[in-house]
Amino acid sequence: MTEHQNNVVDLLTQQHQEIRRLFSTVDKSTGKKRAEAFDRLRYLLAVHETAEEEIVHPYARRTISNGTQVVEARLHEENQAKQTLQELERIGTDSVGFIPIFTEFRKAVETHAEHEEHEEFPQIAREATPAQLRGMVAAVKAAEAIAPTHPHPGVESPLKNLIAGPFASVMDRTRDAIRKAMS
Repeated sequence: MTEHQNNVVDLLTQQHQEIRRLFSTVDKSTGKKRAEAFDRLRYLLAVHETAEEEIVHPYARRTISNGTQVVEARLHEENQAKQTLQELERIGTDSVGFIPIFTEFRKAVETHAEHEEHEEFPQIAREATPAQLRGMVAAVKAAEAIAPTHPHPGVESPLKNLIAGPFASVMDRTRDAIRKAMS
């Protein structure tokens, strides 16, 4: 097992780096290449945030200093990001309005990631045992494997993800498969 596969903080930080790379690719691309990069970015953001909401934030809420306040702030940011991501998906990458909204969205998501990396993740790394960090890796990967693949604003809690997530996931993954088959 590589180190990032053994530690949830490292895994999520690596995913943040991939998200930043995809933002750059979308920003620098046009046409089909931009659309494909945005699709990968949308997918990664959707499954990543779902896993954080189901696994990481509940742990942080219980164990880190000011956990409730830290997590509530992150959930607010995630809800706003989902709304914007949904809007970007609706207007499409070829729309003249895409880049201005995308630029603001990128800033917000990168700020959100920095908050997690500086306020939440270091405390998780200090509080969790090695076994808990490994266990959260497995739980995050399981959550991502069945998570919705498109943004669903308003579904930022473990309970809401449990209730709405499976239905949304089936719908999203079916829609993705149909789109892929039609292209």
